[in-house]
Order: sequence, then structure tokens, then C-alpha cells
Amino acid sequence: MKFAWIDLRAVPQAQLESIVDAAIHTRMQGVLCDDESVLTALPPTVTGVTTTVVTEEKELYDLGADTAAWVDVHDEPSLRLACEAAVALPFTVVRFADPTKIPLEIVLAAADRSAGKLITVCADLEEAATVLEVLERGSDGVLLAPSDAGEVFALARLLEAGTSPLELTTLTVDRIEHHGLGDRVCVDTCTHFAEDEGILVGSYSTGFILCCSETHPLPYMPTRPFRVNAGALHSYVLGPENRTNYLSELRSGSTTLAVDAEGRTRPVTVGRAKLESRPLLTITARSADDIVVSLTVQDDWHVRVLGPGGKVHNVTELRRGDELLGYLATDQRHVGFPIGEFCKEH
Repeated sequence: MKFAWIDLRAVPQAQLESIVDAAIHTRMQGVLCDDESVLTALPPTVTGVTTTVVTEEKELYDLGADTAAWVDVHDEPSLRLACEAAVALPFTVVRFADPTKIPLEIVLAAADRSAGKLITVCADLEEAATVLEVLERGSDGVLLAPSDAGEVFALARLLEAGTSPLELTTLTVDRIEHHGLGDRVCVDTCTHFAEDEGILVGSYSTGFILCCSETHPLPYMPTRPFRVNAGALHSYVLGPENRTNYLSELRSGSTTLAVDAEGRTRPVTVGRAKLESRPLLTITARSADDIVVSLTVQDDWHVRVLGPGGKVHNVTELRRGDELLGYLATDQRHVGFPIGEFCKEH
């Protein structure tokens, strides 16, 4: 669980009360302040952090039962000190002099199996977003001196930006229909998909099929582990926070949701959406509760969807009775947002 400390030491007096209130409201883990009266007024849900010892190379902070070290990393000896502190201490706060994130990567790697928590000083929210994802693991926490209460609330949203797992369902193929030319979209992402991972796509807002990435070997062409041949341009694709987009709306820099056969999810960035005219086919499948799910994809053997256990199905070889993995949504959609209104799709 990612967390943040709010640094009040440079906050103007006029902003202090509102920032402290925001830190309490958003349940920030810690507040760093040299004013004892501010810290004693904090509720038990927020840890007060005070400076106790200052040396040439590091500062020590008191957190009641725990001690945190502050290390300024600006050369190789100070980088070694940060690595040692991150391994040995419950909390280590590190401020990096240079904009490169390579020193942070080194400290994260050094402390990978330690129980201590690494907190990285960030200049702004943009840097905090980057720091929390370095080496996939990211810094355990961030220390930010906000300019106002709004930045505290924005930081709280950033810390909650993970994606929840989905409860996938088994769908049974009902029929396959072949069509003529239509426009389909390949979604090329900035990530390497696992073999049992893809994206959820469907013609109806209430049902999606798990489309496989091109991580599996193909005849006549190399694998493209960043790509999902997703479907016709009108199709819905499920993204983070229960939002959908049409495939036609995806652009370089868009975010969509990678989903594996167990329902685990992660946000992925779209590098390119590639639209081309190809022959199409439509898969119609049903859930055990007789909910109809439809997906139109390119009519070609190398286009694949996933079944239970991550079984790979070539769409041109699907037959009635085959089982696929899908996701059922109860909400209709309006500009991608779930909405409780009457809407019939067929």
C-alpha cells in the first residue's frame, strides 16, 4: 500500500490550517513539521514526524517508536548510505539531487527484500506519479510539500490509482457469423503482455470477451507482445475505473486495462491504435444466466481470444459450445460512464 508524508516546514502560515485539515481528511500517513503544537493536535490516524538529530550527511526523524533517516543523494558515497539505511531502518527518506531516476532504482533494488519503507522526496505531483512506478515496484511512499490543500487531495487520488481485480465469467459460444470488409483496430501498447493476458472488448456495454495479445507464436510473422488485435472500431473496450471507450477513440497516450485469465488487472498506456480494413466475423456467446455477449473481430486465424485457464482460441476455429472468458457488466453506458438507465442493445 503506497503512502505519503506531507512536509509542512515550508508551507506559508496562511495555508497551514487547510493543508493540515486536508492531510487528516485524506488519512495521509505522516506529517513532517517542526512545530510541536501542530503535531500534538494531530489525530492518532496521522503520524507526527519531527527532526531530532542533524549531521553533515543525514538527518534523523522521530516517529515515536520508529526512527527514519533522511539522506541527500548527490554522489556515490551518499548513494551507498541511502542503500544501507533503506536496508537497516524502518523508514528512509531520500532526496535525489539529479533528475535521473537511476539512483532511485539502485536504492529500490538494494532494499528489495528488506522490511523498511523507502520514502522519496518529490518536487511536485508529476514527479510523485513517476516515483511511485519506478522499477514497477516504485517507492513505498513520497514526501511532498504541497502549495495548497488541493494538492493534498490530488496526491490522495494518485495513491489510490491502482486497479481492482475483475470477476471473470465463462461464456459459451452460440454462433459464428462471417462478414465482408470492415474496419478493425489493433491496440499497440507500451507494455509486454503475459501469455494469458489481453483486453476486454465487446459490442455491448454489458458484456466483454477477453481478447488475447500477440504473445503466442504465429506462422509467417514474429510475435508482437505489445499488441492486441482487438476488434471492429465500434467496439467497447473496458478501461480503469469501470470506464469504457470505443476502440475508435483510443489514441497514443490513452490508458486501457490489461486483464489476465485470473481477473488480475493493470493499467497500460496505448502507444498506437492501428485501424485497417479487413474481413470480419462476429462471435456470439452466452453466460450461464443467458446474457448475450457479442464481439466482432478480424476474420483471420491469427486473431485469438482466451478461454478458462488461459486457453488460446483462434477465432476462425471457434465452434458452438466452446468456452471463452468474459466479463459481465450490469450498467449501461453514456460517453463511457456507467449509468442506470434503460438501454437495449442487439
